[in-house]
Amino acid sequence: MSIQAKSQTIQLADGKTITIETGKLAKQADGSVVVKQGGTMLLATVVSSTELRDGIDFFPLSVDYKEKYTAAGKFPGGYLKREARPSETEILICRLVDRALRPLFPSDYRLDTQVMIQLISYDENASAPEGLAGLAASAALAVSDIPFMGPVSEVQVARVDGEFIVNPNKAEVEAADIDMVIAASMENIMMVEGEMSEVSEEEMIEAIKVAHEAIKLHCQAQIDLAAQVESSKTKRSYVAPASNEEVYAEVKEKTYQKLYDVAIKGSSKQERTASFNAIYDELKSTYSAEQLEELGAFISTGFKKSQKEAVRDCVLNEGVRLDGRATNKIRPIWCEVDYLPSAHGSAVFTRGETQALTSLALGTKLDAQKSDGVSMQREDKFYLHYNFPPFSTGEARPVRGVSRREIGHGNLAWRGLKPVVPTGDDFPYTIRIVSDILESNGSSSMASVCAGTLALMDAGIQISKPVSGIAMGLIYDQETGKYAVLSDILGDEDHLGDMDFKVTGTEDGITATQMDIKIDGLSYEVLVAALFQAKEGRLHILGEMAKTISKPNEEFKPHSPRIIGFTISTEFMGAIIGPGGKVIQELQKETDTVIVLEEKDSKIASVSIAGNNKEGIDKAVATIKGITTVPEAGSVYKGKVKVILDFGAIIEFLPGKEGLLHISEIDHKRIKDVKDELTEGQEVEIKILEIDKRSGKFKLSRKALLPKPERTEAPKA
Repeated sequence: MSIQAKSQTIQLADGKTITIETGKLAKQADGSVVVKQGGTMLLATVVSSTELRDGIDFFPLSVDYKEKYTAAGKFPGGYLKREARPSETEILICRLVDRALRPLFPSDYRLDTQVMIQLISYDENASAPEGLAGLAASAALAVSDIPFMGPVSEVQVARVDGEFIVNPNKAEVEAADIDMVIAASMENIMMVEGEMSEVSEEEMIEAIKVAHEAIKLHCQAQIDLAAQVESSKTKRSYVAPASNEEVYAEVKEKTYQKLYDVAIKGSSKQERTASFNAIYDELKSTYSAEQLEELGAFISTGFKKSQKEAVRDCVLNEGVRLDGRATNKIRPIWCEVDYLPSAHGSAVFTRGETQALTSLALGTKLDAQKSDGVSMQREDKFYLHYNFPPFSTGEARPVRGVSRREIGHGNLAWRGLKPVVPTGDDFPYTIRIVSDILESNGSSSMASVCAGTLALMDAGIQISKPVSGIAMGLIYDQETGKYAVLSDILGDEDHLGDMDFKVTGTEDGITATQMDIKIDGLSYEVLVAALFQAKEGRLHILGEMAKTISKPNEEFKPHSPRIIGFTISTEFMGAIIGPGGKVIQELQKETDTVIVLEEKDSKIASVSIAGNNKEGIDKAVATIKGITTVPEAGSVYKGKVKVILDFGAIIEFLPGKEGLLHISEIDHKRIKDVKDELTEGQEVEIKILEIDKRSGKFKLSRKALLPKPERTEAPKA
């Protein structure tokens, strides 16, 4: 039996082709497609429930992305040899797809929906999976009967040598100075995320426009494919949560002006929350117990609608925000460095009611973060971990591991700082930054960037330039076209607004960005205005940070590890390591250091020696250089007597290198017993007289370094 699959091919401008196929695999899902480019293939499926769960007041969408190791002919690590919990790479791709899809479902859709994307074949010379995952997910929805206001797609854009490449391969990404993932529909940009090497706002906009042109081809292909699938032509009807427009109107009439008055007043988060809660309590007091029992959910929803409208109108009409600021005003900032005496670098960054405490540790190459996945293998000598404990927002809830949000925010902060941190071979340290959010009222990931910069400079890391970050918001009235771009947004403004736009950068350009747009029809004009307002805010924040510390400290902290690095010939690695690692282990124990050897190529190996004690480091360096030194005839060394023999002594003149000092070469005078001249452990200066070409044995002399005695004439008879 043959299966008649339906497919659509996308022909890209650079000659690449992408094929979308449906009807062959996973046919019991509501929608399924296979997306293929080169040897990379993704299977995307979507299933949505037909029954509404009680009490659901949000859209329960879950997006899962999984990479199969067999896709690249590899085995998973670990004992079980099975794909386990999602890697950070998989989680980050999940977030990219989720943020592109979520705004395009009907606002009243509350049915459990699961999108699953699996990497089933991987070709490192083809497009990276993150550039195809969004297309696959949207295409699966397009060929289903699930209500979806798509299509949408995502592409990865890299700039290499001034040229933009859509959906680059692994090698092209590594050579790029711009690496972004952009999601868009036919008409609108939905999501942007990426890192770049201090580029201008105009260059970033150009990259987005290049991506959008390619995305339009993706969207048209999905429309054409869906037209071939009969079941997708009529979208299913669904049960929406009950609503009560009469109650909503009544609640607005009772509360709108009171909420507007609180919004225009400008107050702290706690004071504002208390005022809003008081209005809500007063509202409920106007209803009987029976009405609250029957209409409580509608009253609550109506109050939220009224509050959102009042706050948004206040900003658009008055130019005043919830905390009293103008739209382009940054909250007060205070910073402190060297706050934690035992860390190798630390800082506190507070902006309004958002506070980040960062701590920094310096380590060796052994502390680098190794990632070995299906589509990505790398070793990071700089990484950042972001923690968002519940007390930062005044909540009490259980902490169950690291959340996807924490991984996403940490990755954004890491991307923002990465371009300015030294990580080459001439910088042998590994850097770990931990950002703990102690207070949060908006823009905690950007606070992590600022605090991370301060901690790096406090630690004495010679970053190329300071980096700051700012989160921008937007309130946009689609009917009138009025809009307000908000600098340094509050948590409430993020929730009530139409855009969350984070930008990090130096005084000379952007280093990372993340943007989520929650509405249709946002023009490039508004986007450009937001970018340049963000630049003003970014530069202001850099100025405030410079009041605390403007450049990196010249030296590391006294308790920071010191690392000495140099190279050796690979032929000496075995001698340094010793049988079963005995030599290097004893040397580390004796000198209280950590020694790392790494083979660079067939001829050269790097040596890294780390420790807190200069004497120990110097001794380890001297020992290894002694092992790797090739002695030459005529060279002079200070050696140590190892063994006394009847006919001379064994002298160790370099670590692992020793030779015979014959009794005749100890002194010019005649010696009857070696013990009369030498003792074991005694240091003596020797000269290499000869090296046997066959055996490699060393012939040593002490006598050659002693002045010859004057000849005395015998007395005349």
